[in-house]
Amino acid sequence: MTTGAASERIELEIGGMTCASCANRIERKLNKLPGVSATVNYATEKATISAPGDITVEELIAVVEKAGYTAALPEPPAEPERPAEPDELRPLRQRLITAIALSVPVIAMAMIPALQFRYWQWLSLTLAAPVVVYAGWPFHRAALINLRHGTATMDTLISMGTLAAFGWSLWALFFGEAGMPGLRHDFTLALTRGDGAMAIYLETAAGVTMFILAGRYFEARAKRRAGAALRALLELGAKDVTVLRGERTERIPVERLKVGDAFLVRPGEKIATDGEVIEGSSAVDVSMLTGESVPVEVGPGDAVTGATVNVGGRLVVRATRVGADTRLAQIARLVQQAQSGKARVQRLADRISGVFVPVVIALALATLIYWLAAGAGATAAFTAAVAVLIIACPCALGLATPTALMVGTGRGAQLGILIKGPEVLESTRAIDTVVLDKTGTVTTGKMALVEVIPADGVDAGQALRLAGALESASEHPIARAIAAGAAERTGALPKVTEFGNVAGLGVQGVVDGHAVVVGRPRLLAEWSLALPAELEQAMAEAQARGRTAVAVGWDGAARAVLTVADQIKPTSAEAVARLRELGLRPVLLTGDNEPAARAVAEAVGIDEVIAEVLPAGKVEVVKRLQAQGRTVAMVGDGVNDAAALAQADLGLAMGTGTDAAIEAGDLTLVRGDLRAAADAIRLSRRTLATIKGNLFWAFAYNVAALPLAAAGLLSPMIAGAAMAFSSVFVVGNSLRLRRFRPLSGTAGHAAAPAPAARKTPVAP
Repeated sequence: MTTGAASERIELEIGGMTCASCANRIERKLNKLPGVSATVNYATEKATISAPGDITVEELIAVVEKAGYTAALPEPPAEPERPAEPDELRPLRQRLITAIALSVPVIAMAMIPALQFRYWQWLSLTLAAPVVVYAGWPFHRAALINLRHGTATMDTLISMGTLAAFGWSLWALFFGEAGMPGLRHDFTLALTRGDGAMAIYLETAAGVTMFILAGRYFEARAKRRAGAALRALLELGAKDVTVLRGERTERIPVERLKVGDAFLVRPGEKIATDGEVIEGSSAVDVSMLTGESVPVEVGPGDAVTGATVNVGGRLVVRATRVGADTRLAQIARLVQQAQSGKARVQRLADRISGVFVPVVIALALATLIYWLAAGAGATAAFTAAVAVLIIACPCALGLATPTALMVGTGRGAQLGILIKGPEVLESTRAIDTVVLDKTGTVTTGKMALVEVIPADGVDAGQALRLAGALESASEHPIARAIAAGAAERTGALPKVTEFGNVAGLGVQGVVDGHAVVVGRPRLLAEWSLALPAELEQAMAEAQARGRTAVAVGWDGAARAVLTVADQIKPTSAEAVARLRELGLRPVLLTGDNEPAARAVAEAVGIDEVIAEVLPAGKVEVVKRLQAQGRTVAMVGDGVNDAAALAQADLGLAMGTGTDAAIEAGDLTLVRGDLRAAADAIRLSRRTLATIKGNLFWAFAYNVAALPLAAAGLLSPMIAGAAMAFSSVFVVGNSLRLRRFRPLSGTAGHAAAPAPAARKTPVAP
């Protein structure tokens, strides 16, 4: 990290965290540094820090280590193969197995009087001691670290509760009467007054340790599953690539590939990096990045994305982006940033968990004092206090938001929906208006031949063949659309001689012995080719519908009119219907003329149209809608949409668009399919609902259980089991997001029919 005034974004991997309070504590320590803004995510075990240039990474790491945790810069992507399971799971699993094997007989003897033989309590001590000391050591170590730094976390509660139960049992066995032969121990959920010297809580100490370790273990496994989508994404890329070196080929690791290198992609191979096809044509399976099952046809000049699969012919590709600049790397970066962020609801939970632990310790002491003062006896008072310590651990509170966020953003990445940050989830709830840019979003953004309207007695096929042949010699977008439509409909086109381009008017030349003119009526008039009334009417109607019309004439007469238009994407009407189902009001925004915009809007089912807007004016349109009290989402793909995407309350950038638009958007839709916008909003709302559901159950659990524990109605062991279950429940609820399915492509919404073509429709 270099020195300088500008802030830099730094990410650190944090080790040693055991609960949300740990994350909150590290966050507070980092934020005390001048100019530093940090968020620490317990679920991802990462700190995201914005720091001025005069603060070094080493200083940040030192602050974390001083707080009692470890910190390090993330490993580079090209690290050696990782083991299938993180290191921390193995010791955790070993401690859990030990705890289960030794705790079960301890609990059984305490709960079942028939198993209480003459010296059963001493066997319980022998079995429970390794559970409390060895299996529970992570809790005690964390509590010692916290004590050294004058703080308390949920581990402090667990350690205090289990050690108190174990210590009391030791006193009762060695100094009280609990060590006498023939001790009887009846298990009950309710408190009974008795002599503390006769009571042991070894089953509580061992059972709480076992249940909480089980919760931690399954929580750690669930966190791995929650992050599996991102890991799978990062592993999609090719490992090796065949580079062309003149006349020979060389197989090299993909890390050595440079921008400008030409590389070979054989059928069935992954494309090594983002590039441009310079030789060959094929179909490319892009489903890994976009979720789109239909392969995309590519040829010379087409862009291809790294990690997609060549399923057809041989391709030679020139690398345009490598390493961290590739689309795959950008997607992974966006997902990681989203998972490292914090929503407003999580910040509230963090603040609560930050003050919760000392409050609970005070409540446990108050419970102990109250029961002693009330004359309930030491046994009742001690049991209630320990139950308060155990039941209060708000682990579920700390997991409620990050686990749902991890699963939701990971599932979105699998479906080609990139959620940039958790605050985006909260924005989707309030959206009531969605502004759709027309070109490239609702439409394909490419001109296509729509109609061939021949004069009476003229063969439409011949008119299209001659016009297409002549236009094939031009590079104009309208000419390319006519040439492509003609080739598709009539087959191979004849050659052109004496070709000429008349700037701003059209083209002329000789095709199959005919002197052919294609262009504006003014060009035909210069050749003394007057349009018949029927063709003049056809041109006027086409222009009124927002289409571009050109006239075709040959051998002394004007013989046909061709209309060209930007084509509506086949899924746009279904997408608009989906957005309406979500309670959104669609608005079409375009710089095109009013008739063209109205025609597109009518075809896809949009009532509100704002047309003839300059690029700079799109921001003003969004501001005007917001001033009317609307909460606006904007969907766009071009450079001219970037400012409007940033201004909108929620910006959705089409991933097929420009980098500027993608940077400005809050959500990126990797596919060019507008239906993905509805899926993105559905997924965001579902994720937010899951977060709120998790927080409700976590809060409700603690609020309901604490009074029961303080009233002496819960044993510490039952409290420990319930606390561990609540964490597992929250994580399991979050994992349900993995089953989210997009509605894109499902039946139920018929696309609006395309406008009827006259006489000879082409590519409707």
